[in-house]
Amino acid sequence: MRIAMPHPVTQITIWICLAIVVQALQSELLLPMLAATLGFVAFKAHPSRLLALLRRTRWILVSLLVIYAFFTPGIALWSIPYVPNPTQEGMLDGLVQLSRLVCMLAGLSILLTMLSLEQLVSGLYALLYPLRYVGVSRERIAVRLALTLRYAEKAMQDTAKDWRSGIEHALEFENQHEAALEFPMQMLTWVDAILLMVISAILIGVWR
Repeated sequence: MRIAMPHPVTQITIWICLAIVVQALQSELLLPMLAATLGFVAFKAHPSRLLALLRRTRWILVSLLVIYAFFTPGIALWSIPYVPNPTQEGMLDGLVQLSRLVCMLAGLSILLTMLSLEQLVSGLYALLYPLRYVGVSRERIAVRLALTLRYAEKAMQDTAKDWRSGIEHALEFENQHEAALEFPMQMLTWVDAILLMVISAILIGVWR
C-alpha cells in the first residue's frame, strides 16, 4: 500500500514545530547531533539548495559564533595579551546557537524540496484561514506571497550583471500574471492526523 505524502499544512507545521523544539532544547550534545542529522538528510535530498541557504547566511553563522565566543565571560581558550580571547563557555554557547540555526536552515531546505511553490503557498493559505474572521483577505496574501517567492527565486538564479533591471522587469508584469495563479488544494488524510497528533504531543512535552 502506497502511503500518501503529508499535506502541505502538515509539513509546514512540522517545520514550525522544529523551530520551537530547537529553541527549547538546551543540550550541548543533542543539538549538534540533530543539526548534523538534518543537514545530512537535506544534503541528500537537494545538496545545491542546502548549500545555497548556508552560503547566503554564512556571515550570520560566522558572526553568531564570534559574538558568543568573544563576548561571553568564562575561561579563556588561550591567553594573548592586549587582544580579546575566546572563552570555553562562549564557544559552547555559540555552537549551540549555530546548531539551532543550521537545524532551521536544513529543515527549510527539506521543506522546499518536498513542496512545490504552489503547494507551499496553498499550505500557508490553509493556515491563514482564521484571518477571514478579522476581515483580512488570505487570498490576497497568498497571491502576493506566491508572486514574491516566484520573482525572488528568479532573481537569485539570475547571474546577469544587470540584476536590478531584471527584478524591475519581473515586477512590471505582476498584475498580468496575478489572475493566472492556481493553488492545488487537497484533503487531510490519516497520515496527517497521526503526524499532527505526534506534533501536538511533542509541543506539550516541550512546554512542560
